[in-house]
Amino acid sequence: MAVNLPPPDPAALHPVRGVELAFARAGIKKPGRKDVLVMKLAPGATVAGVFTQNRFCAAPVVLAKQHLKNSIRALVVNTGNANAGTGKDGLRRAMAVCASVASYMKCKPNQVLPFSTGVIMEPLPAERIIAGLALTEPCDWASAAEAIMTTDTVAKAFSRKIRLSGGEVTVTGIAKGAGMIRPDMATMLGFVATDAKVSASVLNGMLKRANQQSFNSITVDGDTSTNDSFVLIATGTGAAVSSKKDLSLLDAAVLQISQQLAQAIIRDGEGATKFVTVKVEGGKSAAVCRKVAYAIAHSPLVKTAFFASDPNLGRILAAVGYSGVNFRKLSLYLDDVAVATAQGRHPAYREEQGAAVLKKPEFTVRVDLHAGKAEATVWTCDFSYDYVKINAEYRT
Repeated sequence: MAVNLPPPDPAALHPVRGVELAFARAGIKKPGRKDVLVMKLAPGATVAGVFTQNRFCAAPVVLAKQHLKNSIRALVVNTGNANAGTGKDGLRRAMAVCASVASYMKCKPNQVLPFSTGVIMEPLPAERIIAGLALTEPCDWASAAEAIMTTDTVAKAFSRKIRLSGGEVTVTGIAKGAGMIRPDMATMLGFVATDAKVSASVLNGMLKRANQQSFNSITVDGDTSTNDSFVLIATGTGAAVSSKKDLSLLDAAVLQISQQLAQAIIRDGEGATKFVTVKVEGGKSAAVCRKVAYAIAHSPLVKTAFFASDPNLGRILAAVGYSGVNFRKLSLYLDDVAVATAQGRHPAYREEQGAAVLKKPEFTVRVDLHAGKAEATVWTCDFSYDYVKINAEYRT
């Protein structure tokens, strides 16, 4: 069960002018389930994307990077098969899917961005996807979020409206991901769209800022997928960003939606029972703080202690110690409970205090390095028995 993550309310997800959604049931892995999503974009839409840093990246990632140089008219997403580790044949199959979408859109295949998620090193069943594309059904954002799920237990979608100087615009986003999560720009895909009119250079900057503070600040298991992609779309069918205030408002909305999606991935982490915020402050730089935060968030020993609600503080201090960051002073807190210093246990700390914090479904681990004013926040979850079971049985 996801940690405090209800299914999205379709009524709360606002349509984005200039985006048409449709799903198909191609039977890629399971017959009858929604497993293909097509997002049709209005002519003139601006699209920006960031992708996995895994050098063994999937065929659709290779093509998407190439196609982004063009005017994008559609995105096509399939689940159940990652089309990774498939060589030239994988590229050919992904391109065939793009060509099929292009025939319906009356555009060029290189104006379609392909995305895949699922099992690695298996041939993409392009023929099934192409057959499914002939039978797509229009859908809303809630159904679109369902159509891109793999081991997710809850669809992930958020939306909000903001008012720019030229009128009201919408920002709506969907994402999928539950395991193999440690984006580096998990298996994660994220798509955020707005009807605002934004230049390509502004959209790229907005995407990178949002990505750094959302999808690049989460980890379930420390594994960077071959298929990670985060795409930001501005259809230009609504009000234009025409001032610094407009830019600030839209920037904040895109960041909010991106963070909600990223945190939803952690809340729905495979087998997760705890949602954990790791905040490191007092560092010389944000990079230093992130290094310490990820050392804690990646540690299997720390994460299994979280699952057991066991305040085994030595595991957290050990992770900080091997992070590679030098420090002279250190303070460690569980929520607002002071539990340790660089010298060891805080004099006033009692173990029952730590246990009480860790029994909660959500809590914060806070580290103060006492070396500067920088800070960074990472979101993670615990490791449970179910994480092992889900991944041990993933292909069966």
